[in-house]
Amino acid sequence: MDDSTTELTERFERYCNTKDNDLPPEVLTELRLMLSLFSISPEELDFKWQAYMMKIGGEENKMDLKTARDFKKSIRDALERESRGKAQQQKNEAKRAAPTPRAKGGDMYDMLDGMIQTPRAGGLNSSAVKRRSNFDTPASKAHKNHEMSSPGGVLTPKADANGGPVFDFSSRQNAGDITEQLNGHIVLPEPPEEEEYPTEPRIKLKANTDMSKFSYKTMAMKLSEASEVLDDRIDEFRQLIQEHLDLEDSAFGNAAYQSPNEVIAVGRVCSDQSEGKLNTASLVLEGSRRWGSGRRVPLKLDALTSYNFFPGQIVALRGTNASGELFVVSEVLSLPLLTQPATTPSDFDTHNARYLDSSESNPENVRPLTIYIASGPYTTDQNLDFAPLHTLLDNAATARADSVILIGPFLDAEHPSIRSGDFDIPPHVTSPDQATMTDVFKHYISTALQSFTSRNPKCNIILVPNLRDAHHHAAAFPQDKFIKKELGLGAASKMVQCVTNPMTLSMNEFIVGMSSLDILDMLRREEIVGGKARGVNLYERGARNVIEQRNFLPLFPPTAREKLGIPAPIEEKPFKNGVANGEAAEAETDTETAEADDGPSPFLPFGTMLDTSYLKLGEMLNVRPDILITPSVLQGCVKVVESVLVINPGTLSKRRAAGTYARLIVRPATVSDEERERGVAVANKLWERARVDIVKI
Repeated sequence: MDDSTTELTERFERYCNTKDNDLPPEVLTELRLMLSLFSISPEELDFKWQAYMMKIGGEENKMDLKTARDFKKSIRDALERESRGKAQQQKNEAKRAAPTPRAKGGDMYDMLDGMIQTPRAGGLNSSAVKRRSNFDTPASKAHKNHEMSSPGGVLTPKADANGGPVFDFSSRQNAGDITEQLNGHIVLPEPPEEEEYPTEPRIKLKANTDMSKFSYKTMAMKLSEASEVLDDRIDEFRQLIQEHLDLEDSAFGNAAYQSPNEVIAVGRVCSDQSEGKLNTASLVLEGSRRWGSGRRVPLKLDALTSYNFFPGQIVALRGTNASGELFVVSEVLSLPLLTQPATTPSDFDTHNARYLDSSESNPENVRPLTIYIASGPYTTDQNLDFAPLHTLLDNAATARADSVILIGPFLDAEHPSIRSGDFDIPPHVTSPDQATMTDVFKHYISTALQSFTSRNPKCNIILVPNLRDAHHHAAAFPQDKFIKKELGLGAASKMVQCVTNPMTLSMNEFIVGMSSLDILDMLRREEIVGGKARGVNLYERGARNVIEQRNFLPLFPPTAREKLGIPAPIEEKPFKNGVANGEAAEAETDTETAEADDGPSPFLPFGTMLDTSYLKLGEMLNVRPDILITPSVLQGCVKVVESVLVINPGTLSKRRAAGTYARLIVRPATVSDEERERGVAVANKLWERARVDIVKI
């Protein structure tokens, strides 16, 4: 059995509904055929299958021979559409570049056309006659038939876009199933009886991020400031590496300078092409202005047995530049990590006392902490009922959760109804013509939080914003927190904490780092991997890069909007651009306009708007977090990487399917007598005493 067959079996057997989830031979044959036809790796085929499952709506569809063939047809159709789109684009560009044909014998610019009646075949000048006889209002050639047109018609989201079925959340299957688990031997705690409900919150929150710095003025970035931030980041890592390895200044050098001597070059990985994915041919190293003259030099990686690079990555490379044209890399040095978080025995005792529901509880039988983690969107693309959010909060209330971490987007600006404005104004708004998206947030989100806190009044709720939150004033990363007083939380505001994006905070003794950026998916799209690194799990590679780079957004520049998934389309009815459907065909008489309307929609995903001048606010400070929350559209997962518990809860709702969330159970720390006698800080080692479940909503 070759390597590709083994990897296909490992990746796709979990999708089969057979005994022991075995992969049928006929399905394996189809998968191997896809690898050959489309020239892709098993890993990429796995991601295409996950995307296909989200597209057709629902993870209940299992892989068999029929679905495998439908999957193959879907990939083939997508490639054909892409090919036709490129051909049409080239045709349009060639058409625009061609000169406008002129009648032979006319003046150069047709300035006299219609003014002088030159005898021609057919009598008078036909264009002049046409102009004199047409007194109607001319139609605009900028007429477009897509959702970003202005003026727009009555727009409604396509419930069955791409031919998928309408999804009914109440009839979902496999609700509550665990898709991935860590430390399953830790038993789920039973919720306390009503008379034993905690009288105080069992989790004490402390912000480790200075949130006041996030209220900066956006769209005021200066090129000089951004350049200094990027330069300083290279110099800081150079100093860290020098101190960590105890090296002299002479050990470092400029990779762009010609020299037969081996040196260590510290710089940023870049691509010498403005478009396309990073590859070995376009890979260059950019040095700082102080130590590398700000120059870029191509890299040669032939001597490396394993490598993993992505744009914006700070690396330390050992090698030579004998020719002066390229830097031959012989070794990639490991970057020093932040220290592991630790707590003194006395502080452990203080935090362990908070695990008791009341002063009368038995300290020998404490109830572990329960934390729910979810990431938006919180409703499907077909409606705004937010049923997944209500179900999550019901589950958390039943389990008497101690904390609920909700990561945006809440009101997703890419949702078809939000994008088109086709939704009902909340009934409590007295002036509908003055309603804002904040009023919509109050109606759909704040009321749900108020209901939850009335049932579980001692549970902390943490709200993390997202760049796609339609009601939020901050639309650039690093992102400021929600303004809590505007959210209309009422009595729930005491237990709701609005934090920034990203955020690092202490929950009792352990440290949690979180961001709403989908960094795992961005790294997957942009990275270049070779050698032994290919055998490392994708999630582990991405998490290790985030931890090593000490930044929640180590990728620079972020993934372009054009590379991200296109949001759900919008259906126009019963009017089309202000013209009735029956009249639309008569209105379109210009051939060039009709061809332009057939082009792709200009609406792109929001992407990652970045204010480079404040990129330092996205860094991890002082210590590694015990828990790193990295929500992603990729399948939910949990990994332990460099002593960090990395959790991807997935999205709570998909376009036409139910999603997943993470359930975290934390037991109190135990300190030995020997550790107490020493009196020094003890590593938290949260991954040993925490259970994590990725649960289907």
